[in-house]
Amino acid sequence: MKNKTKLPNIYLGIITFIMYVPIILTVVYSFNTSRITSIWGGFTLDWYKVLFQDHDIGIALRNSLILAVISCFLAAVIGTLGAYGMAKIKTKPNQIIGYLSILPIMIPEIILGMVFLAVFSFIGLPFGLTTLIIAHTTFCIPYVLLNVKARLVGMNRSLEEAALDLGASKIRTFFDITLPLISPAIWSGVLLSFAMSFDDVVISIFVTGPQVNTLPIKIYTKMKTGVTPEINALATVMLLATIILIFASYQVGKVGNHKKISKGE
Repeated sequence: MKNKTKLPNIYLGIITFIMYVPIILTVVYSFNTSRITSIWGGFTLDWYKVLFQDHDIGIALRNSLILAVISCFLAAVIGTLGAYGMAKIKTKPNQIIGYLSILPIMIPEIILGMVFLAVFSFIGLPFGLTTLIIAHTTFCIPYVLLNVKARLVGMNRSLEEAALDLGASKIRTFFDITLPLISPAIWSGVLLSFAMSFDDVVISIFVTGPQVNTLPIKIYTKMKTGVTPEINALATVMLLATIILIFASYQVGKVGNHKKISKGE
């Protein structure tokens, strides 16, 4: 019986080792003096200095931030309005629309990228920041929509009804009652969307132009000449940023749940 109880812990340990050891090694070798990542030559911060002085990396970072911010803003507006509309309309087509709305996160990225490439080529839209924004907004919308939809399902409808009974218009009720209640879900979805947009490489390769590089694409092109400590340093910075965003998303969602419990919903 004792051996059986240890099996889950052994299995968890193996899975954890396989998943996180490569990430830990990437972080460790970003401080490596030697350019050869398989040989430890000593501790240094020089590669981070080289990274922050790289002009091309700076431009790619700026493009990624602009792309992620605009895409997340559009996804927040479209996803919130979509979730609110589906919560108000209870019909069978509404369910079909709901399933279709989450397809972008279910379809493999390479297929989605090829679809965007075909569509943009067909309509003659020049590849660049505009096509990137359209593509990233499309796969970011479901993250906001699902979060807001789940929040609306558990929301106390009596608050909206009370506002309407007191003479408030539907628009005033939405901005004064509904929006503050679902704002944690919106922010949670936006932060997740930002992380997904900032890290995306597969779809971006299909829809970007020669004049626009994002940070993940820059990493991909640099890796063709071999992995260097500079790439490891860049991957470490991106990993840290992603962890911060995911943690912030979790904290925002937890705040929303605490508010929900405190109001007795």
